[in-house]
Amino acid sequence: MIRRYAIYKGLQKPLIYRGFKGKFIAWGIGSLVLGLIGGGLIGALTSMYLGGAVTIFTIAGGLLYTFQKQKGGLHSKIRHQGVFIHPVQFRSYGISSEKLL
Repeated sequence: MIRRYAIYKGLQKPLIYRGFKGKFIAWGIGSLVLGLIGGGLIGALTSMYLGGAVTIFTIAGGLLYTFQKQKGGLHSKIRHQGVFIHPVQFRSYGISSEKLL
């Protein structure tokens, strides 16, 4: 009797959790933790309302920044616009241009 096992074909795809993909999951968790710690410290040192506002704005700003960076792709690529001209600099190594002609 031959047994057949299903092959999981999604191994090469990035991990996705609630809209975040791959490394951006850690970025989202980091913004949540940073917002809670920062808001808690501000709330303990100044006022509860200011701490709550800092918590909300830090978490919302961090998650929005993460969503914006995620639109660029999982691998941060630098996309330059324009034409680049690289100067040619040959070394002579003791051979003058007059001897070549």
